[in-house]
Amino acid sequence: MAHDCRRTELFQGEVLAALKILQRGDLTMKDFIGAYAGEIGQTQFLPSSYIKYGVDFDGNGHVDLRHSIPDVLASTANLLHTSGFKMGQPFGEGTANFQAMREWNRSEIYRKTIGYFAERLMGR
Repeated sequence: MAHDCRRTELFQGEVLAALKILQRGDLTMKDFIGAYAGEIGQTQFLPSSYIKYGVDFDGNGHVDLRHSIPDVLASTANLLHTSGFKMGQPFGEGTANFQAMREWNRSEIYRKTIGYFAERLMGR
């Protein structure tokens, strides 16, 4: 996607961020697997978000958003907190929390889906 004429600048930056993740040793080449647009890990961070919000919560010296559940949860919480998400507040469409989730994914349907599953997990 770094050569796709529609969003070249965005994805060229993501390629550089991906190389930085490899250089830091957070993931090995064999573990460097992502979705078609370059999202990595259990909560699908773009490489730039991986670097910006990634947290080594398990204390092993590396941010591993593929295998380390503590790193995944802490990194996702860090992204949401940094973006202004407020615990205990509504997160449906039109709320401040819905807008805060935009940093995670700009797609409204993605954010609505996250909200739907969060409601189901809370038993609503």
